[in-house]
Amino acid sequence: MRKDYNLEKRKYVIGGFIIVIVAIYVLRLFNLQVLDSRYKDDADSNAFLRKAIYPSRGVIYDRNGKVVVYNRQAYDIMMIPRDVQEFDTVDFCRTLNISPERLKQRITDMKDRRLNPGYSSYSPQILLTHLNDEDYGRIQEKLYRFPGLYIQKRILREYNYHCAANVLGNIREVSPTDIEKDPYYSRGDYTGDLGVEKSYEKYLRGEKGMEILIRDARGQIQGRYENGAHDKKAISGRNLKLSIDIELQQYAEQLMQNKIGAVVAIEPETGEILALVTAPSYDPALLVGRDRGKNYSELRNNPRKPLLDRSIQGAYPPGSTFKPSQGLILLQEGIITLGTSYPCYRGYINSGLKVGCHPHGSPIALKPAIQTSCNAFFCWGLKAMLDRRSKYGSTAEAFEIWKNYLVKLGYGYRLGIDIPSESRGFIPNAKFYNKIYGEDHWSANSIISVAIGQGEILATPLQIANLGATIANRGWYRTPHVVKEIEDTVLKSEYTTKHIPPISIAHFESVAEGMRMAVTGGTCRLANLKDIEVCGKTGTAQNPHGRDHSVFLGFAPYHNPKIAVCVYVENAGFGATYGVPIGSLIIEKYLNGDIADDRKHIEQRMLEANTIIYSGVKKH
Repeated sequence: MRKDYNLEKRKYVIGGFIIVIVAIYVLRLFNLQVLDSRYKDDADSNAFLRKAIYPSRGVIYDRNGKVVVYNRQAYDIMMIPRDVQEFDTVDFCRTLNISPERLKQRITDMKDRRLNPGYSSYSPQILLTHLNDEDYGRIQEKLYRFPGLYIQKRILREYNYHCAANVLGNIREVSPTDIEKDPYYSRGDYTGDLGVEKSYEKYLRGEKGMEILIRDARGQIQGRYENGAHDKKAISGRNLKLSIDIELQQYAEQLMQNKIGAVVAIEPETGEILALVTAPSYDPALLVGRDRGKNYSELRNNPRKPLLDRSIQGAYPPGSTFKPSQGLILLQEGIITLGTSYPCYRGYINSGLKVGCHPHGSPIALKPAIQTSCNAFFCWGLKAMLDRRSKYGSTAEAFEIWKNYLVKLGYGYRLGIDIPSESRGFIPNAKFYNKIYGEDHWSANSIISVAIGQGEILATPLQIANLGATIANRGWYRTPHVVKEIEDTVLKSEYTTKHIPPISIAHFESVAEGMRMAVTGGTCRLANLKDIEVCGKTGTAQNPHGRDHSVFLGFAPYHNPKIAVCVYVENAGFGATYGVPIGSLIIEKYLNGDIADDRKHIEQRMLEANTIIYSGVKKH
């Protein structure tokens, strides 16, 4: 009998097909039971209820050990939708003083996967947040009437001082992006937002714990699983000690009321920031609790921009506070000596170009030029440097060297302060001017205003204060920072390392002497204190959008300095009008603890002054 090979082949095909089907089923079962955790999670959800235990967030102290930010208990009502049975919603709403419409809308939003991507009827969902102690007490007594609901304890922030919002930041509920970036977070958790709450979040937040409860077949909680053997304790966050002197911060904010601008005070030796003020500011307690969203929206829409931290984000023309840096560069490059004098005929006049100046002696050398804030001296000095082809080859090459010195002095790039959103300011380079004027088609006169901190030059109040700290130290600075200590943690080396610009100590000493002369007999006379040797430099920064800005840069004492200050008041006119008196009051308050009786009238005038009327920004 002849063998049917086609039938033989068909047998193998059918057998192979059966094997493939079996393999697919085996792989699918393996995936469902081993790889895919969804069904296991659902099964676990039927048997267990995992309740997060939130740790106590780290407490924040000021440099003197005063408690600035601490914790208080808050309560959320959680719902497990599959466990919810019909209950008296009228009684529930009356107990919590909410409307039935709000409750209904909250449940609808909870089940909307577009608004709540992690929704599952088996897992706990947030129904209501931020119950106060009274609400908690009332609902706790009746909770047995509302099956499927339970109370979740939370930690919210409380403030002893209603200032320093830009330094402290706040906490907010995590977003889907936060959860995606960091698996630590789950929906409904809180995270730091702005200030040290954000930049030191991983230290402050601690570690969540977990309590595992077991259910019966009807879903009722029967107690802790294996008597809590698998529970995990929460680990409290680490405490922070700020470098901020909270009372100095509070005082500086009071002086800046009804003004727009910033104050930065630094301890020169350590780089620790003593006060970091932005004006206008706001009470950090506004961003806590149920009204957080409404209050945040109002702050964001306020035309005076209180959420903008002008101390580190405001990029301003530094004006004449820039002149000490120019003196340092010109001395180091050998363009001038202490005996070099330049003429000032009510300003710099060259080839039809004039930069105005106020009356003083002429010709004038560096120290008296700093003392009187002579514009002409620094314009002539920059021109002499950029025109010296025998030394530099071209204007552009000379300008690059000039720019690089400024970068080493802390301008043009972020200094690296330990709170987010610092601005870099702006120091132009040769390419910038080549693009504007054409290569080799510009000269010192084309850009002469940069010599006096105008033109394209922009700096933050932090950068200006850091220059003061560098001069105070006679040639070095440490990266400014607002956190002095982290509990059980060594501070990053970047905040302890010295940055040393390539400029002689002797030149810093000469510039410091010129700044001392400005206080004893120059533009900073209002800063001349009886028992404190203050060094200072005024700035009247031109503002193309309105009244000039009032600026002050200073440090004290002259020898062994303890504080360097920058004050920047927008639209306030001459530096001596607002910048100097506010700066001198801050120095006096920090070093002496109080204001002398014969200067109380200056303090009162600054506390009552209102410069917003000159800003063109309406009150809000």
